[in-house]
Amino acid sequence: MTQVAPLLVLAFLAITFLQSGYDKIKDWKGNVEWLNGHFSNTVLAKQVPFALGIVLLLEIVSGVLCVSGIIQNIMQDVVIKGLGFYGAILSCVTLLFLLFGQRLAKDYDGARTIVIYFIPAVMLVNWLS
Repeated sequence: MTQVAPLLVLAFLAITFLQSGYDKIKDWKGNVEWLNGHFSNTVLAKQVPFALGIVLLLEIVSGVLCVSGIIQNIMQDVVIKGLGFYGAILSCVTLLFLLFGQRLAKDYDGARTIVIYFIPAVMLVNWLS
């Protein structure tokens, strides 16, 4: 394997999104309650369960694609543009959804945190393209 960095970022994104998805599934009610307050003064106020479901789906698919990309790259003993590339792109899309929500809620500290995750995700897209 010539490059380990893309595999490490794939692992980072897989852990991030699979753990977050698991948390949403495990404590759906608590997440909806907290987010209802967080988005109470936004256009998403009445759409929180639906929006959370969309984010959950994006996170799980992103995480699974990232894990699949790791496996695919290890099995082929070379970093390739396969499933990991699609995991990286979907991870960026997922983070953009999250960023949009934080900006809508005027949670600028939360939005800033999303950017910390977005930077390595975009780097990964570049590495795998």
